[in-house]
Amino acid sequence: MLLRKAGLLVRGYGLISRIAPAWGSHRWRKLGQFAGLFSLCCFLAVSCGDRPTTQTPTGGNPDRVAIGITAKIRTLDPADAYEIAANNLLYNLGDRLYTYKPGTLELQPQLATALPTISPDGLTYTIPIRSGVTFHDGTPFNAEAMVFSLKRFLENGGSPSSLLSNTVASVTANGESEITIKLKQPFAAFTSLLTFPGLCAVSPKAYEIGKGKFQPASFVGTGPYKLASYGTDSIKLEAFEGYWGEKPANKGIDMQRLSSPANLYNAFRTGAVDVAYGGLDLDQIAGLEREATSQKWQVIANPSTAINLLSLNLKDEELKNPVVRQAIAYALDRPLLQQRVFRGHVEPLYSLIPTTLDKYYQPVFQTTYGDGNIDKAKEALAKAGYSTAKPLKLELWYRSNVTTDGAAATTIKASLEQRLEGAIQVELNSVESATAYDNLDKGVYPMFILDWSPDFLDPDNYIQPFLSCAKGSAEKGCEAGESQLWGSFYYSDRANQLIEQQRREQNPEKRQQIFAELQTILAKDIPFIPLWQGKEYLFARENVQNVILEPTQRVPFWTIVKQ
Repeated sequence: MLLRKAGLLVRGYGLISRIAPAWGSHRWRKLGQFAGLFSLCCFLAVSCGDRPTTQTPTGGNPDRVAIGITAKIRTLDPADAYEIAANNLLYNLGDRLYTYKPGTLELQPQLATALPTISPDGLTYTIPIRSGVTFHDGTPFNAEAMVFSLKRFLENGGSPSSLLSNTVASVTANGESEITIKLKQPFAAFTSLLTFPGLCAVSPKAYEIGKGKFQPASFVGTGPYKLASYGTDSIKLEAFEGYWGEKPANKGIDMQRLSSPANLYNAFRTGAVDVAYGGLDLDQIAGLEREATSQKWQVIANPSTAINLLSLNLKDEELKNPVVRQAIAYALDRPLLQQRVFRGHVEPLYSLIPTTLDKYYQPVFQTTYGDGNIDKAKEALAKAGYSTAKPLKLELWYRSNVTTDGAAATTIKASLEQRLEGAIQVELNSVESATAYDNLDKGVYPMFILDWSPDFLDPDNYIQPFLSCAKGSAEKGCEAGESQLWGSFYYSDRANQLIEQQRREQNPEKRQQIFAELQTILAKDIPFIPLWQGKEYLFARENVQNVILEPTQRVPFWTIVKQ
């Protein structure tokens, strides 16, 4: 879910983006994100890294909660914020039309009063609007204010604007208590999209509509907190006394940005912050876990919404043979990566849809290929004409600036070559992220380790970006479209038909059936091989209670109680 110019690395959460136009999904593709609250992107020892800097202890304030992060908050303008850290703040500062029931992925109204009424053709959404809500500046909230906020998101041209501009035809108010949104094409996941943090209501008196008219250092919305101060290394939130909903259980939040993972680690251990929230590396996570029992710290972990996968270039002379792709799928060993590279801090993944979306997740690669199925891999290689005497030679590329990618690639190479007794020879190559993103769609890389983090939680946001293709054929592959952008060049008429079908289908059970078939196609054609799904970690001290990590990876600050 991130940012800006092609190939720009967004540090703090390991996020990297490149431009990639696509209907129903944002332009800025996310490559290089080991997403979420704790980026497992390096193997720094706890004792390594920057020398800890002196921090003012704020964790001792009994009325406020001190939260430590490492990510830089570039902007708090909802129409331009696309980074995970900023969106987590907007989640607590603002309200959207819809959100999720706590602890679940069940949609529920927030600034709306009911789920939308959807026209039979799937193009018109009629949404009733909540009354009795005021903005932080005292301005009353109504349907016109919601329309203003959505139009501003659409028209100001910020980083996430294509989330709506590719999807929405018009937004209008029907009096003070109802709005109508008309879509360009049916999109069954649209209500889920409306939970995106940047689609919150903002005060028409505090903001303007106009290309590039952003306010990065201020925020005036309707949420449980209002912005008290915004600085480079410190952001303060105050509980909003006029909030219409559940009042915060604390008086405010002090967000403190630490300059490095080592400083965040030490700030939490010494009590300078109450909650460690983002940026710790593997060794630091393991260290805090080891001390948690004796120190009475809370360790909160959830499956990540981010996935990591292997892209296979179907234009490559060897990889265009489906039997070769089957051999690779049989031979890959996810539990080996889980333990040897990540020391148990990830989970094996067997579909492009993560386990978080359990109603849709089908472990098709596990049931079809398993892990480290060497006999089947040898059988497939022999069928394709390869053996120890005539080995299959492959190139595996990874990002040089993501340490775990290098460790994973090295482990994959060693495992394939040793277990298959030389029937596969893997040449490892690395490239800096920005260069990779400029060349993926040119077919430069036979195999490439990628990752992906969604804008909103719906299976469409995991399948459409990889399997769809706007222009191509089974013979020529994808000439223009999503799979080309990811370096696979996969084309399937049936996959395209099913993706379009699920976007029109409002019945959840029927959508599940469609996605089940799409995952079966994925396992059969193997344009991508899912590898692992991350874990998200949050650490809290003993005197801080009700710290929650939602399935969406959001952290509701308003539930936190400090004793």
